[in-house]
Amino acid sequence: MDFLPPDIEQYVQEHSTEEMQILQELARETHAKVLRPRMLSGHIQGLFLQMISKLIRPERILEIGTYTGYSAICLAQGLNENGILHTIDINDELESIIRKYFDKTGLANKISLHIGNALNIIPSLKETWDLVFIDADKENYLNYYNLVFNQVKHGGWIIADNVLWSGKVVDANEDDLETRAIRQFNEFIHADERVEHLLLPLRDGLMMIRKK
Repeated sequence: MDFLPPDIEQYVQEHSTEEMQILQELARETHAKVLRPRMLSGHIQGLFLQMISKLIRPERILEIGTYTGYSAICLAQGLNENGILHTIDINDELESIIRKYFDKTGLANKISLHIGNALNIIPSLKETWDLVFIDADKENYLNYYNLVFNQVKHGGWIIADNVLWSGKVVDANEDDLETRAIRQFNEFIHADERVEHLLLPLRDGLMMIRKK
């Protein structure tokens, strides 16, 4: 998923706001203890999510796919005074590390963690979303999008991660289930006249979607 040359990547990191200390600790613990640590948003993408949230100043954020909580902490930085972020993950084995870092950041009262299947949990959340971040199982991206769309405010945002899928989306030899699902999602968004969208080649690709 790393498309930039290593020296350019290093230069970008050196000339961006330093990663928060608590996020450095979370990244180290995730790499040491959790499978597939590349699922972390990481410094630059995390900083981008943080800046987008600070621009929007959302009152309600939905994150689909918590992993160890890195992106949730970044997104929560921009919540307005009365804001809440709801984040959903299916893996209950990650709950202890997630809650530990939410507590350490002092954001536990602004983040509501839900453990379970997002397809079942999302309809139970009677909220109107300013910002939705989708970063979960790829085969359900379109299902998540359709499930949340009517709950997103006009002028609200949906951001989907991994939409370049390590470059597989443009490789004709790649035809696995997840690659097909990402391609289908990207094509659907591109044809959806209810939104404006930008596929941003940041890290593994972010689809930026603004509801008209």
